Amino acid sequence: MTQTDAARLTADLIRCPSVTPEEGGALVLLEQVLSEAGFDCTRVDRGGISNLYARWGDKGHARTFGFNGHTDVVPLGDEAAWTMAPFGAEEKDGFMYGRGATDMKSGVAAFAAAAIDFVRQTPPDGAVILTITGDEEADALDGTTALLDYMADAGEAMSVCLVGEPTCPDTMGEMIKIGRRGSMTAWFTVTGVQGHSAYPHRAKNPLPAIARLMDRLASHELDQGTDHFDASTLAVVTIDTGNPATNVIPAQCTSAANIRFNDTHTGAGLTAWLQGEADAVAAEFGVEIEMNVKISGESFLTPPGTLSDLVSSSVEAATGVKPVLSTTGGTSDARFVKNHCPVVEFGLVGRTMHQVDERVEVAQIHQLKEIYGRILRDYFA
Repeated sequence: MTQTDAARLTADLIRCPSVTPEEGGALVLLEQVLSEAGFDCTRVDRGGISNLYARWGDKGHARTFGFNGHTDVVPLGDEAAWTMAPFGAEEKDGFMYGRGATDMKSGVAAFAAAAIDFVRQTPPDGAVILTITGDEEADALDGTTALLDYMADAGEAMSVCLVGEPTCPDTMGEMIKIGRRGSMTAWFTVTGVQGHSAYPHRAKNPLPAIARLMDRLASHELDQGTDHFDASTLAVVTIDTGNPATNVIPAQCTSAANIRFNDTHTGAGLTAWLQGEADAVAAEFGVEIEMNVKISGESFLTPPGTLSDLVSSSVEAATGVKPVLSTTGGTSDARFVKNHCPVVEFGLVGRTMHQVDERVEVAQIHQLKEIYGRILRDYFA
């Protein structure tokens, strides 16, 4: 029986210019390929975002294995700096180049190809579900969340899910993600009274206040880490005044801080702490401080067990590498899936994701497909 070529499918997907929120033809291609393989496909478009839901097997099966991934990619950056066509999928020295080659069209191609070959060769007593979004790299408001909402309304469900994001720092097989830190950003606007810099007593300078607040936040130890998470971090990412005049004390300045937090905290708890710090500094300096917060995701953990063991054994069998279980890195759509079912993440080496000349080792695409196929066989065995 003919095997589905994951590398060729990766190349076809790279050639689709799917910079968020553009669909670029990627999901149209996948819908065609999956439909021809017997998957029931449904477009779940919402808010100008394209998403694809694909299921093989009858709805309502007790055992349903799900994959999740995205076909949208980040912008090119300086296109002139690319040495290969960003959407050309050109190969050189064993690597395939293009935006999305690593993050994560290769991962989507690998799990789609593995799923197709699995259901053709050994139809399982169960269902295989693929949820593929075009909105992961931006705000992710109408991507995987829209797919999960659709599933809830349609009575669809995954028993477990594997997100195919790149998870390996340097070596294929070295890391599985079993959780993610939470992420939130707080923006502060400090308002004082403008005045002449020679008469500071007639003004209320917001700059010392913002400096004090940012120092208090950055100097605070949030925690020392937990069993499965590193210590939480807070980074001051900007302080802005927009004041070009050295003889003017400005009336207002702004700043922002980003927090990556472990399971010691919640977004609500950290918001309350930030507000308390801002209120204390405002009272100390006699200024007004307004705070706005965006919580991109809460921390979560899928405890080590059956699912992580399944993935780990498949990875080790294919690569000879025993993967570590990690919660490092930024956010992913697993933060949404974890509300639906147990979820882990495993994918390629991600060294070049979002870079100029993003590229993937072609041999690793085939290896990843092999791993995903082994996971499916073992899960339904």
